[in-house]
Amino acid sequence: MQIALDLPAWMPMLALTGKARLWEPRRLRLRLFTTAGQLVTTGRRRILRLARHWPWTSHITTALEQLALLPNPG
Repeated sequence: MQIALDLPAWMPMLALTGKARLWEPRRLRLRLFTTAGQLVTTGRRRILRLARHWPWTSHITTALEQLALLPNPG
């Protein structure tokens, strides 16, 4: 339960840029966490396919790239 509360608090600081960084938790849930997507497994890789027409797809892909750049804590 605690991670569900921490995700909207930490995501703007670690991953989002621009105006998306100022979004409130409710707006994060409505725009980013309810995005239509499909998780595809091919070979040994998992690929997240997002709808191209969704207005916030660029925010999501940028956030995922920012998170991938963070050092591994383990």
